[in-house]
Amino acid sequence: MDHELAEINQEPEEVLVEEEELRVANLGEQALWVLINTMVAAGTWGGMMLAITLAHPQSVPAIATLGASFFLPLVVGYFFTKIRQNEMGPHTWLVGLIWFLIICLWILDMPTGPNQCYHCDASQKLYLTFFSLNEDSGLIDGEGRFLGTWPTAAFIGYGIGAGLALKKKA
Repeated sequence: MDHELAEINQEPEEVLVEEEELRVANLGEQALWVLINTMVAAGTWGGMMLAITLAHPQSVPAIATLGASFFLPLVVGYFFTKIRQNEMGPHTWLVGLIWFLIICLWILDMPTGPNQCYHCDASQKLYLTFFSLNEDSGLIDGEGRFLGTWPTAAFIGYGIGAGLALKKKA
């Protein structure tokens, strides 16, 4: 009760400084929770990909895999954050974005040639490697969606699900 009265009597700048000091003090814990949420999202996506592989990937269209890569981690992120509330779950979309940018730089650095996006410019390399459903660039042996698009969708889906489950502070 005294803490609440002291907080009411404090200047707004003092309250903001105290909140920032608490955030800095919890930096290690926040990093650990980002790592835990990232591992849960990656594990969910990996388990889903294993199940699809065991079900013969020729029968699963790429768009269905993309949808499952997004919605299954979204559901897992929602329930994981519903059970264990922490503010770091929604930030997994940043991990996905960073991952995607790293893979994009790798693709852009690759040389082109016959059967490997011959005479492609940068935008064609990226589009054909990650987003085209019926054509492939030939770079990284046609695994662009597996290495870039689908894990990114999983991290973004997980972050959205975790954000939906986070209880709003009054």
